[in-house]
Amino acid sequence: MENIFGDLKRTFRSGSILTKFIYINVGVFVVVRLAAVVFILFNIQSFSFLHYLQMPSSPIQLLYKPWTIITYMFTQYDFLHILFNMLWLYWFGRIFLQFFTPRQLGGIYILGGIAGAILFMVAYNVFPYFRTVALDSALIGSSASVMAIVFAVSFYKKEYEIGLLFIGRIKLIYLALGTFVLDFLAITSTNAGGHIAHLGGALFGIWFASRIKAGKDLTAPMNRLIDKIVNIGKRKPILHVSYKRTETDYDYNARKHKEHTELDTILDKLKHSGYESLSAEEKKRLFDASKK
Repeated sequence: MENIFGDLKRTFRSGSILTKFIYINVGVFVVVRLAAVVFILFNIQSFSFLHYLQMPSSPIQLLYKPWTIITYMFTQYDFLHILFNMLWLYWFGRIFLQFFTPRQLGGIYILGGIAGAILFMVAYNVFPYFRTVALDSALIGSSASVMAIVFAVSFYKKEYEIGLLFIGRIKLIYLALGTFVLDFLAITSTNAGGHIAHLGGALFGIWFASRIKAGKDLTAPMNRLIDKIVNIGKRKPILHVSYKRTETDYDYNARKHKEHTELDTILDKLKHSGYESLSAEEKKRLFDASKK
């Protein structure tokens, strides 16, 4: 068992940002499901653990749990939910990394998830259709983050094709647009919040693609913020500066005169007594002088 955890730890550390995101999502899923089993055994509401991870649609409730705007995008409860999210993340994450950097993948995952969460909250507090359930609704799942990745690469490389079972070759942009339409048609379904979040992530992905073509990376500020958070508490290396006294003209001329005198003495000895008569130090000085 110890070797298994050790292997997982090494794989996580050496893996790409895509691997790390998949590991985090799967790890949270396992912890949540194990906690649910324990809660049920003790007659505790099985979903109570999720209250600390899922993002509420109420802005007031979010003020008491601000971290959930991040934790929700790494949390899944149903097996099929995490299965399809991770498959999409893996497939389209690999395509994304063909054109963008791992840092951009990390940034768009976080920002796409935040965009999905914002659209979810706005919709549930603006449209009368959702107001009756706004206080009791919450959002979990990495779908919005995944959609941001899908739409970013689809709108950046509109001619890119993939092969689908029973369909054959299809441009990625058509798959993305078809997904967008299906999500829009489902925003009044029982999983309305999830589909709205998908649209938010998709819109951010489109925005990212349009700005990157204009030379603007929307993920750069987020990545700088992440760097600062990661580096909190780390000691900065102390820079030691040494000062060397500048040699005066008099000192320079005196040193050069001494070197020439010593070299002339060595050359005279070499002329009269041969190379073997020189000491190791004299041979070294003669060799150094020959390189100048």
